[in-house]
Amino acid sequence: MTILLIVIAAITALTLIFLLIISPSDRKHKDVDLLNGAYIAHRGLHNKEAGVPENSLLSFQKAIERGYAIEIDIHLTKDGKVVVYHDHKLERGCGVKGRVEEKTLEELKSYRLFGTKEKIPTLEETLKAVNGNVFLLIEYKAKKNSKALCNAADKILSDYKGKYFIQSFYPQVLFWYRFHNRKVCRGLLGADFRDKGPVKRMAGNMVFNFIARPDFIAYRHTDAKNPMRRFACWLGAERLGWTFTSQEDLNAGKKYFSGYIFEQFIPEKK
Repeated sequence: MTILLIVIAAITALTLIFLLIISPSDRKHKDVDLLNGAYIAHRGLHNKEAGVPENSLLSFQKAIERGYAIEIDIHLTKDGKVVVYHDHKLERGCGVKGRVEEKTLEELKSYRLFGTKEKIPTLEETLKAVNGNVFLLIEYKAKKNSKALCNAADKILSDYKGKYFIQSFYPQVLFWYRFHNRKVCRGLLGADFRDKGPVKRMAGNMVFNFIARPDFIAYRHTDAKNPMRRFACWLGAERLGWTFTSQEDLNAGKKYFSGYIFEQFIPEKK
């Protein structure tokens, strides 16, 4: 009997520890229902062949015209400005060497996006262009400067009247918002990361939820069956999927996700 009680106590303790680690936020954020059924244009409604580059003011305009919410990515420049751009490196989008964080805003503004007339927009320019017409899903690219980026971006966003959500692969971003601005609805980005190192694999299995306590989880749609993702969502996190590139994939993803980040096609809204 003593051994049985010890086993039961050990299983109970391990279960509680597991729940404490993997559980999302214990609240239901007032805006989280906006994500349910949402179609979110990944980096704006971009079309490179049509001269509409990703994360450009033009791509945001195109998304607004069709009523799609917009996903954007933000970085901090060398001189402390917040700009909208996806990659850490500039070569793919601007054809120049270097990283966003190594350049000043003036330098970045001298480049063009994917050979078009469009420039890298600032967060302020983006907010002015969107103007609350659709909601924004803002990904924080904060590999080494999460505190500085959170401080700078949050200060800018504090004056914005439109709806927005923040998300990141980096749990420290969500941790910052937990203690500095709880009003913001926060999400953790993830994937299985089977081919990555142990830290990324742990992140993909929601091990850092105890730091992030996300209101929603945005997960790579091809990894939808990940059991830790599904369990965390069962515990209450809203379910976004990224990045759908066809109607067929999106239709299949509706079994696992309630909101859809998409690109390269125009979804059928039903």
